[in-house]
Amino acid sequence: MTEIRDRIIQIIAEQAMLDPAELRPEMSPQEIGIDSMGLVESIFALEEEFDISVPFNANAPETSDFDISTLASIIAAVEKLVAEKA
Repeated sequence: MTEIRDRIIQIIAEQAMLDPAELRPEMSPQEIGIDSMGLVESIFALEEEFDISVPFNANAPETSDFDISTLASIIAAVEKLVAEKA
């Protein structure tokens, strides 16, 4: 799972134009510097990278099963979807 985690961090860092080393698990997308459009683009990139379908509603993220509150929660959610697909 470390490989998946590292790739997720890399994708999010690229979206925020940051070095992956600058990201911490407790950071929210806003703290990372990703706006709502950037978050949607990140989700698309994650779906493409891992061949998964993220249950995410960009218009009402609080009603989604996909927790986007922190980097750690995004990693956990993607890892879960990847594991379910396997």
